[in-house]
Parts: sequence; C-alpha cells; structure tokens
Amino acid sequence: MSRYPTLYILRHGETEWNLANRLQGHFDSPLTERGREQAAAQNAILKRCDLTGFSALSSPQGRAVVTAEIALAGTGLKAAPDPRLGEIGIGAWAGMSRETLLRQTPAARDSYDLYEHAPEGEGFAALHKRCQRFLDGLTGPHVLITHGITSRMLRLILLGRTPAALREMQGGQGVVFRLKNGQQERLTL
Repeated sequence: MSRYPTLYILRHGETEWNLANRLQGHFDSPLTERGREQAAAQNAILKRCDLTGFSALSSPQGRAVVTAEIALAGTGLKAAPDPRLGEIGIGAWAGMSRETLLRQTPAARDSYDLYEHAPEGEGFAALHKRCQRFLDGLTGPHVLITHGITSRMLRLILLGRTPAALREMQGGQGVVFRLKNGQQERLTL
C-alpha cells in the first residue's frame, strides 16, 4: 500500500513554444488549437473516472491554468494554483531553442541534459526535493495539472524510482496518468 493518495496527473496541452521546440521553464506560451483539443481529451478521460472526494491543484503558469479549466470542465472540480507544480526552472535558457542550446552545450547529450546545465536553472536534484515536499504534504486524492518534467518527477517519486530513471518515464499531452498504490496507469481516449 502506497503512503500517497490516489492521484491523476496531467501535463498541459501543446503550446506554441512546444511546437517551435523552445524551452519554456517558468516562461509561458499559449496553447495551440491542438493543445486545447488535448485538454478536451483529458476532460473526456476524467469524466470517465470517479472523482468523488478529489480536489484539484494546478501549476499557476498560464498553459497549465488553461489546460486545467478545459480538463476539469463539468467534473465539479476547480483547480487551485500551487507554485510547487510549476515547471522546472531553466534560468537564462527560458524561451531558447533546444537545437541551438544542444549545439552550444557540448556537455549536453540530449534535451534532458539541458535542464541540468541551464545557467541559474533549478536542476533535477532541487526539482526532486520540491516534488517530494509537495507529495508529502498531500492529505487526500487529487487531480494535478502540471508540466512535462515536473509530471515525470512526481510520478518517478510516486513509483519509488530514483531521479536517474527520469528519462525512462513516459510523457504525453492529452493523456492522464493515474497513480494508485504505487502503480501507474496511462489513461487515453
């Protein structure tokens, strides 16, 4: 039996910067039409779930707030903002192109490494601590609307895995991850 309550974890829908392959971090970019459709798919998934007794929390970043509004419509839940669900900080690299940064950063073998090398960035160790503190403070079942890297870190902790396994964690927009009793299920339409 897990020490954590049942959680549904959603990543925000596609944004203009996702489409352009730019890092967002704490910066923001509006959802694309496809991003809105992905949030609507999450809404359809959540409407099939029994959310009795659940609360909802969202990153305060615009792309997550808009996704939460769409994904939670008609469920009886409204997401309260929680800054601990914000995306990993990437400091001076926010808004920059992944390809450009990978060319300019020989120590980075892939996009994940950029999060570790970002000047004034948060880094995975600090994100892990932030996510662990957040999860340890939850007192009941929740729907969480967050971001790509933060979602992976939350789920990694919930599954009892080490930060070294971050690259192996599934991602995805337009899907919902259910975490219950130390198990993960990827819900799709």
